[in-house]
Amino acid sequence: MIRIAVDAMGGDFAPESAVKGVNLAIAAFDNIEVLLFGDQDKIRPYLEATARVEIIHTPEKINGDDEPVRAIRKKKNASMVLAAQAVKEGQADALLSAGNTGALLASGLLIVGRIKNIDRPGLMPVLPTASSQHPYLVLMDAGANADCKPVNLLQFAVLANFYAQRVLGIAQPKIGLLNNGTEATKGNELSKAAYELLAAETSLDFYGNVETKTLLDGPVDIVVTDGFTGNAVLKTLEGTSKTLFGLIKSQLLGGGLKTKLGALLVKDALSGLRDNFDDTKQGGAVLLGVKAPVIKAHGSSNEQAIFNAIRQARTIVESGIIQEATDYFGQEQPAQTEE
Repeated sequence: MIRIAVDAMGGDFAPESAVKGVNLAIAAFDNIEVLLFGDQDKIRPYLEATARVEIIHTPEKINGDDEPVRAIRKKKNASMVLAAQAVKEGQADALLSAGNTGALLASGLLIVGRIKNIDRPGLMPVLPTASSQHPYLVLMDAGANADCKPVNLLQFAVLANFYAQRVLGIAQPKIGLLNNGTEATKGNELSKAAYELLAAETSLDFYGNVETKTLLDGPVDIVVTDGFTGNAVLKTLEGTSKTLFGLIKSQLLGGGLKTKLGALLVKDALSGLRDNFDDTKQGGAVLLGVKAPVIKAHGSSNEQAIFNAIRQARTIVESGIIQEATDYFGQEQPAQTEE
């Protein structure tokens, strides 16, 4: 039985969306149990599942504006902290929260703990693309590490490669390095040095440099970069998508009779297109490089997004990639130790 610790108090619609997502997951999967951490009086009105769910009452929660490290050290009885502690102690196999991103990253790093010889775990979302050949884009790192060394990007690539193979079912993922040009000589000192490490790593199918303008065209399955750049790219893609769909809707509904009739005709097609670019379908962003799956769902997650994140956690645990990464990096290969 797979046990998933859920921070019920994290997110914009907590605990309602978290608990309703748990209801859906318990109904869909008969091999999971869920530990719901949070205010029991606020959780119970939404909880329909009567089996394989346990409420662990917590008197505190971490707020969105709390300073991450201070919060997890001061709020020892917060729902997120106790959920992470349950994973550390082996009471749960994975951790899920839609709450404070920085606090969740700190919980993963300081409580769950790093895999041996992993210098810096990375935050990895999976984004939909416009390519049928490469329908997913694994972005690593998307915000856990603002400053990186070349070896960090190599480790990101190895971790993301395990995920793409075992969780997404991509037999031989193509890996790109985010850069301001496709030539091997392009970029700053970090990207040039990372390029050499990635090109020399025989276990990876390294495609080369990739520019941001082609990311959603699907030339690669995985793109690696530092967390500062990755987070900026992620937010740009999300913002652009929302803006474009908003503008299309505004134009169609704000026009004359012909425009509105046209809107009715293309409504289903546009809805399908929007659904295709719904990044919550793959779950949340995963903190890879720690001893158990730590998943960050969107702060605005609804019950379906939470369900998808629980499904994702279940798949990651079943895939065995944490043990695979632990064994791989436990070999203490010199090229993968930060200087």
